[in-house]
This record gives sequence, structure tokens and C-alpha cells, in this order.
Amino acid sequence: LKPRWPRADPKSGAVSRRGRADSGPRGDGTMPGCNCQKAIQIWSEKNENANAEEAEVVKLMCLSPPIEKMDGSLNQLVNVKHLSLSTNCIDKMIPLPALKNLEILSLGRNMIKKISGLEEVGATLRELWISYNSISTLDGLSPCTKLTTLFMSNNKIKDWTELAKLQANPDLVNVLLFGNPMYEGITKKEARPKVLEHLPNIRTLDGELLTGADDDEEEEAGE
Repeated sequence: LKPRWPRADPKSGAVSRRGRADSGPRGDGTMPGCNCQKAIQIWSEKNENANAEEAEVVKLMCLSPPIEKMDGSLNQLVNVKHLSLSTNCIDKMIPLPALKNLEILSLGRNMIKKISGLEEVGATLRELWISYNSISTLDGLSPCTKLTTLFMSNNKIKDWTELAKLQANPDLVNVLLFGNPMYEGITKKEARPKVLEHLPNIRTLDGELLTGADDDEEEEAGE
């Protein structure tokens, strides 16, 4: 039988480990995932043998087999500004001390349970895309003093008070939160005041621009 790799669910985007072969090279009966060094090599080959150390945008996404762990080989991407590791099977974030230019980090559609390891990139990171994971708290973002955008939809945030932790990110203006358990039973519009209670300075919430003019139009439409 040919080995079957984990696939993303077409509706939820969650990556499942079901469907792996019953036997494989590893002792636990599963096939090995792709490591980051191999992923970088594949990326280079697909981009006319581009030099990873010079690249500003590196996308190691949707690999088959998927990346299972971030590792130190990512530190060779010393010039990268936008790094995407989305749609893999990564379960843990790690520090990336050599990525002194990183501005956008994309880790959506993985198996991450906790935001961590951002201390080394916090001085430059402006956008964190981490929707469709299993994150239950908003700890770990305080080092990101320049963070403007947080895409955090479809995780496991249950408590609205978690949003108060984002007050440590004074430049944060774009937030995506829908799809978390705290939104259950309410609409995006009903969630807006709950978010603004903790984050009064944000400009966009769940893909919608927040302006006084918009509020006036909604009131007129309801009359």
C-alpha cells in the first residue's frame, strides 16, 4: 500500500493525522514528517535554486509529508521578512534568534497549543497569522512591541478577559478572532463591544473596518 499523508480537512482546515499507513520506516508505524532543512531545500528547488539566506519571502506551506517540528535550520533564513509555515503539523513554536528582519510569521492551520518563542523576533515582528490552531490563551505576545496584526481565528480562546493581555501590544490595530469558543452564540456585531472593551484602539475586527461612520449607517439602516 502507498503511504497516505495527513490532509487538511476541507471545511475546518484542521490537519488530521488519520490516514497514515499502518506501517512505515519509523518504529511507531507512522511515516516520518518533513524536517525544516528538507523543506527549505524543496523551496529552493521550486524557486530556481534560490539562496535561502538571501530570500525575503520563504513559504514552506502545504508540504507532503508535512513539517512536524520547527527546528534550528530555520535560522539560516537571516534575510527573511515573511516566513510561512502554514498548513503543516507543527505543534510547538521555537525561538528563531537569527531572524532579525522577520516582519510576518504565518503558522496557520497547524497543531500549535501555545504562543511561545517570540522573544528573539519581537522587535521586528509586525504580523502574526496563527488561525486554525489549538491555542487557548493569549500569553506569549508581550515581546512583540511592534505587532500591528494578529490573525487568531478558529482557536480555543474561551474567556473575553484574555484580550486584556493584548494591551501589551500598543500598535495592534488589526485583529481576527471569530471562530473561537468565546464567540459561540453571538454574532460578530454583538462581539464588537466585548472586544473594544479591552482593545479600544483597534481599527479592524474580524475583517470589518471599525469607524464611527459605519455605526451611524447601521443605526440609520435599522430605523
